[in-house]
Amino acid sequence: MTDVIADTLSAFGEAVLAGLSQPQKTVPARFFYDRRGSELFEAITKLPEYYPTRTEIALLRAHGPDIARLSGPHRAVIEFGSGSSRKTPLLLDAVKPPVYVPIDISGDYLHEAASTLADAYPDVDVLPVTADFTRPLTLPAGAQALPALGFFPGSTIGNLSHAAAVDLLRALAATLGAGACLVIGIDTRKNPRLLETAYDDDAGVTAAFNLNLLHRMNRELDGDVPVDAFEHRAVWHDGLGRIEMHLVATRDVTFRICGRSFSLAAGESIHTENSYKYTIEEARLLARASGWEPLAAWTDHERLFALHFWRAADARQEP
Repeated sequence: MTDVIADTLSAFGEAVLAGLSQPQKTVPARFFYDRRGSELFEAITKLPEYYPTRTEIALLRAHGPDIARLSGPHRAVIEFGSGSSRKTPLLLDAVKPPVYVPIDISGDYLHEAASTLADAYPDVDVLPVTADFTRPLTLPAGAQALPALGFFPGSTIGNLSHAAAVDLLRALAATLGAGACLVIGIDTRKNPRLLETAYDDDAGVTAAFNLNLLHRMNRELDGDVPVDAFEHRAVWHDGLGRIEMHLVATRDVTFRICGRSFSLAAGESIHTENSYKYTIEEARLLARASGWEPLAAWTDHERLFALHFWRAADARQEP
């Protein structure tokens, strides 16, 4: 492929070509979320096997007053990876911000959700930003004038290695600015069978979500991937503390993406997601390593999921 063609590739195309060129083929999990992927993920969050969303919603509902007390008044709420913003009303109702900035990589989905919230909260200035929040970004002017309360739900931080998670959390602190606070949902370590079931549901919705990456390659990158030659697999690795999702070739297969040819032997896989799980203490250590001061952590009685409140370590004033 020429440099000229490479220069015109989307971030998705660049990541796919680079990832499929590795001995262990991989595609970053953030590219799950085109419109179809976002719709499938919303369906996953409503499955009986998928405990994180309903547990986090219950925690937000129960501890909204605690969040409001810790954060103090008149902050801009900045949500990273907002998706459908399904959990957002619980936070907006609790802290009553003047400004809300949802940030998501899926533009169409983002703007639909933002429009719905703007209608529901006429006193809140809703300023959507279409961006990959793992890269540097500038907040809208309307948010820059206020101290920020970051909102990072869904245990998205678990998709990153520990080192990458530290880097991202430092970047989020830089984006949010001086005096920032952060509400972050982090999945906990638990029975491996419960974890594997949550990532491989009986209805096959998670499988469709994973396989949609291949459909997206075909749609957007002039691909001819035989999707029916791959199957979804989710495996818990106890020593690494993470669930891995893979697309496993069920037969020898060759296909083209952006004019380049790739091959997998039967049994080889494309590694599409890691989801690291943290104990409460491990999450506190993660906070401190990345420039945040952990102030509170709330979990359900089964300790399935945890909601944390952190403050930027350079912010010394109590709210």
